[in-house]
Amino acid sequence: MTEAAFFVPDLPPGIPHRRELVVRRSRFIASAGHTPGNEAVRLFIGKCREDFPDARHHCFAFNAGRGDSTAFLGSSDDGEPRGTAGRPMLNLLTHSGIGEITVVVSRYFGGTLLGTGGLVRAYQDSVREALRELPLKKFAPGIRYRISAGAAVLNAVLLLIRRSGGVPEMAFPDERAVLTFSLPAGNAAEFEKELPGIRDTLILERQPS
Repeated sequence: MTEAAFFVPDLPPGIPHRRELVVRRSRFIASAGHTPGNEAVRLFIGKCREDFPDARHHCFAFNAGRGDSTAFLGSSDDGEPRGTAGRPMLNLLTHSGIGEITVVVSRYFGGTLLGTGGLVRAYQDSVREALRELPLKKFAPGIRYRISAGAAVLNAVLLLIRRSGGVPEMAFPDERAVLTFSLPAGNAAEFEKELPGIRDTLILERQPS
């Protein structure tokens, strides 16, 4: 059986697509990003917090997997009344059918309380605005890797992975780091050509993602 095609944001890793909505003087800045995996989600949310450090709330929703999957979903109200931000945002994302996406809405309070219903509408409208002109591309399966790297070359390996379009997750089962990540299929050959030039690395696993 052939899996249904789905779309992902056509954005470089960590680069947000942003739209702003003003509701009764409160500013809602929605940032949408391409986040293929939980580590990419974490990094993207952190970047949005850094970009707007004085915002009162950074509410978010994400689907780090396929557009038709519910296995990698999450959301947060980040201090707003429970159920007024993260869950309404996530409902819109899951119905959009877009995968590998995170939307963070950074709110600057304008001095007027919006009420429960007003907050739900504002956060959902912010997500709608972010998705309305979001550039998309059809998901293309990539190559999944597990690589072992010594401490002396770890930074060089991380740089190569990120330059090739991957977002590595790291573990340290012993003195060596084990990195797990996916690369676009079109970047895999060049990555594997450059990797042997970095001594003290070993590909533990390579398979279609």
